[in-house]
Amino acid sequence: MGLIFLSMRRVICATIAGSDPSGGAGLQTDLRVFTLLGAFGQTVITALTVQNSLGVKDWMAVPADMVKAQLEALFEDLPPMAIKTGMLANASIIKAIAEVLRDHLVPLVIDPVMLAKSGDPLLEEEAVSALISELFPLATVITPNLPEAEFILKEKITDVREALEKLKKLGPKAVIIKGGHRKDEKATDYLYDGRDIFTFSARRIEGKIGHGTGCTFSAAITVGLAKDLSLPEATKIAKDFVTLGLEAARLAPLGKGISPLDHLVHYDRLVEAPKILRELEEAAEFFCSHEVRPLIPEVQSNLAFALPLAKTHEEVAAFPGRIVGLGAGARPVGCPKFGASRHIANVVLAAMQFDPQRRAAMNIRFSEELLRKAKELGFSLGEFSRAEEPQDVKAKEGSTLAWGVTKVCKDLGFVPDFIADRGEVGKEPMIRILGKTPLEVVNKALKLL
Repeated sequence: MGLIFLSMRRVICATIAGSDPSGGAGLQTDLRVFTLLGAFGQTVITALTVQNSLGVKDWMAVPADMVKAQLEALFEDLPPMAIKTGMLANASIIKAIAEVLRDHLVPLVIDPVMLAKSGDPLLEEEAVSALISELFPLATVITPNLPEAEFILKEKITDVREALEKLKKLGPKAVIIKGGHRKDEKATDYLYDGRDIFTFSARRIEGKIGHGTGCTFSAAITVGLAKDLSLPEATKIAKDFVTLGLEAARLAPLGKGISPLDHLVHYDRLVEAPKILRELEEAAEFFCSHEVRPLIPEVQSNLAFALPLAKTHEEVAAFPGRIVGLGAGARPVGCPKFGASRHIANVVLAAMQFDPQRRAAMNIRFSEELLRKAKELGFSLGEFSRAEEPQDVKAKEGSTLAWGVTKVCKDLGFVPDFIADRGEVGKEPMIRILGKTPLEVVNKALKLL
């Protein structure tokens, strides 16, 4: 997934949507996404809602002429480079918006909001035909979820490709059917541009979370299009943005009902990235200020630290040249970088599946004496044998460490301080140390001297 970062070029994006006083969805969420992805956000308010994480209690549409006047004001000064729509409330508002947009053809992302996450209606039934006839032909892409796609087509969807083709015939340049409502192991979205179908999959994240998911997804696509990304590129960024927000919300949900996404995790990670590199450098310098040569294995050591909620090697920083033995001590080779080491990154990523706080790891020389000392010091220990490794895992390059750490954590029910790997022919035995920070990991290693 990596850090979600778009070009520094400033763009202007507008949302035509309802107001959610809880901040979990609607234009409040759209503005938050615009800002986090580097866009100047504008709003055209279509409705005032009374809602929170428990559901929609009431709503009132803004008069259509006032909606039209808001949109015209934007194009008079600071015209948006891309626009998204959310809750449009009724046919009069839809027709007023279409009247303006026919004279200003900018990328248009239509999130056909019909129901809130709680199931409450947000669009008058007779307005659906106006949405299809007035706005779909102006759309760069429409982004219905599965129930919305079925409502538009007035039929149950059993064949996704067929459904995409039918929706495309209603006028938009492209269609995305969001598959989050399906019961598959992965949440897969389908993009159809009239020729090719692109799929975007992510691990399904369970729980009472997801208020504002559709708003977030369409807002992120809007920024991508404003920054001249292709639609598949913008969709990939939007998918990653939503997935990370859901994962963070699962760990720290808000509200008594369906929690909104945690958008600020993206800000946290951008702020955290330089801190991670700095902490790695400081911990390595502290480690190397001691006579640590007895801890350095033949393949040398490395020290890694991951971004919060990391899922890929690119989200784990380490030393590209490792930490090498030098005289009685050691020295890091090069400055730490993200994506610098797959081996130690595999250890961290596997451990984080069981404890997201265990984001740091280091490998040191294997010896029975070091294991004995670690046990005497009260550290928790785990061990795996490569002889037990399944052949399909062994055949896949770089999979052994992830398998081994996963097996240890499953067997123990927690992430231990030390994991022993006795190696095999051609593979040096190793001890790997896990912790919350690089300094914690280094301190564990130094206690073994």
